[in-house]
Amino acid sequence: MDYRFSDTINSFESSAVREILKLTQGKSIISLAGGLPNEQYFPLDAVREAFLRVFEQGRQVLQYGLTEGYTPLREDLCAHLARKGMKAEIDNMLLTTGSQQAIDLLARIYINPGDVILVERPTYLAAIQVFQSHQARLISVDCDEDGMNLDDLERKIRQYKPKMAYVIPTFSNPAGKMWSLERRRGMLSICKRNGVLILEDDPYGELRFGDGEPMPSIYSLDDGPQGSAVVYTSTFSKIVAPALRTGWVVGDSTVIRNMTRAKQAADLHSSTMDQQALHQLFAHFDLYAHIAVIREAYEARMRGMLELLKQQSWEGLSWIEPKGGMFIWVELAESIDTQELLKLAVQEGVAFVPGASFYADEPKRNSMRLNFTHTDSDMVVLAFERLDRALSKMRQTV
Repeated sequence: MDYRFSDTINSFESSAVREILKLTQGKSIISLAGGLPNEQYFPLDAVREAFLRVFEQGRQVLQYGLTEGYTPLREDLCAHLARKGMKAEIDNMLLTTGSQQAIDLLARIYINPGDVILVERPTYLAAIQVFQSHQARLISVDCDEDGMNLDDLERKIRQYKPKMAYVIPTFSNPAGKMWSLERRRGMLSICKRNGVLILEDDPYGELRFGDGEPMPSIYSLDDGPQGSAVVYTSTFSKIVAPALRTGWVVGDSTVIRNMTRAKQAADLHSSTMDQQALHQLFAHFDLYAHIAVIREAYEARMRGMLELLKQQSWEGLSWIEPKGGMFIWVELAESIDTQELLKLAVQEGVAFVPGASFYADEPKRNSMRLNFTHTDSDMVVLAFERLDRALSKMRQTV
């Protein structure tokens, strides 16, 4: 058979994280690579009880559901967002198969081949994959620890006339940055003035460290949801469990309605069983107390990894201390290509994600992302010993 694939297939590049996971299969590799929450904090008993409550309602729970999603869960989420100062009604919300699908659906209905999307430098690698699959042109905007450089944002808008901007302003993946309020407001003002739609991705916003007040989302700073310049998406993957594959997206009702049409063509609807179980969790489980436990545990793990970093004498070593989320972004001497370092690291029994994967253009090859949430502390110590040996080997070959 002569398989005649579409031109689109050429735009799909393998995920660096997935390829790294293949490398580690069947080997005693300590992985600091995946963006994995820790199974220890999955609310197993509560989820089991939630599904039992769903089944008690009879066979109809196994039937097809609305493309928009299970209405009681959308109502729960409207209340959840209101706690965060965000306005949303069920007609402004679509439930998706993880927030990853929300990114894809918005690109489907909004992006034509050749349209420009502005992204952070660096940004989420799977979003890069989605946008490239829709043949968008990605342009990176310079960033520092406070977020996008607003002067560069305006310059890129004048130069490239983008249709959309994609950002993760709260504990970003991969860099773990928390945008300042000034940058959030500035971006919103600039994009509204120039007719650029903002896609705000917020999978980590609940994983805030310390006792400070949460930073408002860009979405909440806009008038809306009707006519809003912001489409906001988030997920249960980091606060309940990834296996439930349930996310949500909110925005102007016309945008959401068109995303719903695209979702009908993609999968009819996401799992209503999972959505019904999540509704039962809201009704019978203290989700916010659970999130507080996760925050405390992840902060302790992050502090432990920072102490290990401080003990290293790696050439050019620097990092960004995250205020939440799941990752530490590390840079080494410019002479070190972390993609080459990874090969030596896997030989030593440790894995990470090379930073080049997170750049839409002009990658910094001396960077890497380390996950601190999944691997236990004693194994992280061993992982750093192995990484140190890999770096020693690399120095001998440079």
